[in-house]
Amino acid sequence: MNATVKSTPAMSAVPAGWRLFIPKLVLAFQEGYGARDFRADLFAGLTVAIVALPLSMALAIASGVTPERGLFTAVVAGFFISALGGSRYQIGGPTGAFVVVVFNVVQKFGYDGLVVATIMAGCMLMAAGVARLGTFIKYVPYPVVTGFTSGIAIIIFTSQVGDILGLRLAHLPGDVFGKWQAYFSGLGTFNGAAIAVAFGALATILLLRRYAPRAPGFLIAIALASLTALVFHLNIETIGTRFGGLPNMLPAPHCPAMNLAEIRALVPSAFTIFVLGGIESLLSAVVADGMTGRRHRSNLELVAQGIANIASACMGGIPATGAIARTATNIRAGARSPMAGIIHAATILVLMAAFAPYASFIPLAALGAVLVTVCWNMAEIGAFRSILSGPVGDRVVLIATFGLTVFVDLSVAIAIGMVMAAFLFMHRMAEAVEAETHLSLIEKDDAPDNAVARDTLPPGVEVFQLHGPFFFGAAAHFEQVLTRAGGKPKVIILNMEDVPLIDATGAATLNKFLNTTRAKGTRIILCGMKAGPAATLKAMAVTALSAPDMAQAIAASHKLIAK
Repeated sequence: MNATVKSTPAMSAVPAGWRLFIPKLVLAFQEGYGARDFRADLFAGLTVAIVALPLSMALAIASGVTPERGLFTAVVAGFFISALGGSRYQIGGPTGAFVVVVFNVVQKFGYDGLVVATIMAGCMLMAAGVARLGTFIKYVPYPVVTGFTSGIAIIIFTSQVGDILGLRLAHLPGDVFGKWQAYFSGLGTFNGAAIAVAFGALATILLLRRYAPRAPGFLIAIALASLTALVFHLNIETIGTRFGGLPNMLPAPHCPAMNLAEIRALVPSAFTIFVLGGIESLLSAVVADGMTGRRHRSNLELVAQGIANIASACMGGIPATGAIARTATNIRAGARSPMAGIIHAATILVLMAAFAPYASFIPLAALGAVLVTVCWNMAEIGAFRSILSGPVGDRVVLIATFGLTVFVDLSVAIAIGMVMAAFLFMHRMAEAVEAETHLSLIEKDDAPDNAVARDTLPPGVEVFQLHGPFFFGAAAHFEQVLTRAGGKPKVIILNMEDVPLIDATGAATLNKFLNTTRAKGTRIILCGMKAGPAATLKAMAVTALSAPDMAQAIAASHKLIAK
């Protein structure tokens, strides 16, 4: 059950509209935070840190940067996301969703360009949160999310094949096709020891998940692989041979100079980081809500994500967001407050300081095995199959987003996927509105109230009843019915009592109809219009005679006929 938060003098001093921006950490302490809570958070934080440590390094390497940058991200961003965020259980850090965009930015603009793009994305996230856009960001269509996450899984997996096989390649292209061509060309350089280490690590992870699910499978697999490579003097590539040693402390803050040309070139990448960070963090928070019965604050979460990304970039890290798997691990380990996330960040910092020299012995093939597991989870094969069994429109959006992510560009995939999903939604809404909205000519044999109204009409007056919302989907139907009605009445009463709202297309169609009928000498009376539709017509300068009810409309028609 949710705890009831008592208003304190400090909270009362905050304007009501901004109380939703009070961090969950503050609320947790105001509710009463004791030693039992701290013990639960301590165990959860230590558990998540052990999971996050190898994963952070693996994701950084897959992103085209050095492994310590993943650790810096887990420490700095992980701290700020928990300390300032709108979810009690969110664990932040590097995630697979960012691998593709980070790799592309680093390849084109270098690490300094990534820092600039991440700071820009952080500012966008903060602005979105302050503008209270969090509610809307999480409504990205499911086929789009599944399409690009599955596509990212394919790209990450492809990037790890070379390390798993121990291939010696002079140059590895950035695109998926180019990578596979390079792999096939370099198959003769495969390293049997690297393959054995990779499959041994993967088997360890899978067996531990099956028989000891609470054990830190990633860390155990990495430790065993490193020990095996060291004891048997295996000739395989490690973190030390490729990147050198890891630092045992955080770097000094650094923010590269930003010129206008660079900022303009980085806007698309920054926007992609912003969208991915917002979507994944809010999805993770929603998952946490489902597991705990709590409710997160989406706009506060976006603000915290923005601050965390700016801090991560300035402290040598990469983009960060809420990590669904690590957040779920945190909850299963018994976390009670954001203190667990803070402890997770502090633990990674302590482990980095204590064991940095030993990280040089970690085989890259073993980290590849860790990422293969991550890819399998990201691929969401069950969800992919489910959507493929759904409506045709959803299938098209899914396949298009997936294909564009893998073979073109992630930014293009998200943009086109969203546009396609929006058009699909509009098409479905148009069909639904057209089905609900109809125009009818009132006849003598209609309901008694209509019959009385019909009998009192002078010759040359017709009454039409418009039912339902007058959207773009119903506008064309409206014109067709009026055309089929035929004749040339002197007055048309359009009863709009059952019209709850009108959109711009409906208003424009109505205005066109009014102008056409005026040109033919027919007068229009709008009857019984509600306040909302009336305001829309007024704002769009649609003018016509109006009457509050049918009796007054009929009276007005008598006067018009008499003229």
